[in-house]
Amino acid sequence: MTEPGKYTYPEIMSQPAAWRSALHEVHEKAHSIREFFVPGHFSEVLFTGCGSTYYLSMAAAAHFQEKVGCPTRALPASELALFPETVLPRAGRPLLVAISRSGTTSETLRAIGAFRERCAAKVLAITCYGENALAKEVPLSIVVREGKEESIAQTRSFAGMLVALHAMTAVVVSDDAALRHLAALPAVGQDLLRRVEPLAQKLGADDNCQRFFFLGSGYRYGLACEAMLKMKEMSLSYSEAYHFMEFRHGPMSMVDDHTLIVGLLSDAARDEEIAVLRDMRQLGARTLVLAEEGSAEQLQADFSIAFESGVPEGEQGVLYLPALQLLAFHRAMHKGLNPDRPHNLEAVVVLESFRGT
Repeated sequence: MTEPGKYTYPEIMSQPAAWRSALHEVHEKAHSIREFFVPGHFSEVLFTGCGSTYYLSMAAAAHFQEKVGCPTRALPASELALFPETVLPRAGRPLLVAISRSGTTSETLRAIGAFRERCAAKVLAITCYGENALAKEVPLSIVVREGKEESIAQTRSFAGMLVALHAMTAVVVSDDAALRHLAALPAVGQDLLRRVEPLAQKLGADDNCQRFFFLGSGYRYGLACEAMLKMKEMSLSYSEAYHFMEFRHGPMSMVDDHTLIVGLLSDAARDEEIAVLRDMRQLGARTLVLAEEGSAEQLQADFSIAFESGVPEGEQGVLYLPALQLLAFHRAMHKGLNPDRPHNLEAVVVLESFRGT
């Protein structure tokens, strides 16, 4: 039996290399990406994946629509595969961006087939394995090779593919400034990993934290969902994710003094989001805020992590991940679990019923 966390920890701590790999790959394929997203040749863009990559699709779709301005949606691959008539348009010409770490997930491969059968349109793949079935199935793939992992729970792969998707979006709109900001992220991330680990370890080992809620809005909601999933997978802890303002509409009934609420703060709705966290503190919760800048006192929180990146809000997405991945990792280690091999899970879901379809 391998030492618990033998793979997950170095994969989290080495993720800036995956960010660089993603940026290099997008730079190399910039011309092909522009040809794929020719303006006026598509009616909307659909992003799809399963589990972590569905949450990645949610974050990527929100970011893409904000930057490009075209209609964009995220879909679970299983919904596209099994119920295409409920999610695909009857008219128009959508494009599909299929995301899969392994490139062999059954639902994703079948979703591509269903999409092609109904829409006869182009498909682009985001993956970490260039030799896989997904990459061979599509005319264009973006491969984040440094995102490959030995562990089951996605950390480095998710972060690397997120950077690739942000860079792809910048290429589509010819935003050279955004690409320069993205290029600064690996150095920022290396420093951030070093700075956030002590707090992540402290909170992960705090037995008073029994319920974890992750709040995010805009593209951060997909990241909040991913943080929720990491906490569930690695540490078997109670965790949920919500949009900031939605948390007041029922979920806040679960708040007590055994609750840690993690807020992925935006610039655009900063005051409203801080108000939600402030209200939850009054109900007994402790709060952790992740933001570009600000101390815990300034943000009216119990704990804070400031990126201090100098990177604009639209390109900051991946900076929310290191602390949240480390929080889940250290929670798992504190509970005597092995985050490399989460309970009941496999690295790739391959379904016999989906074979040959």
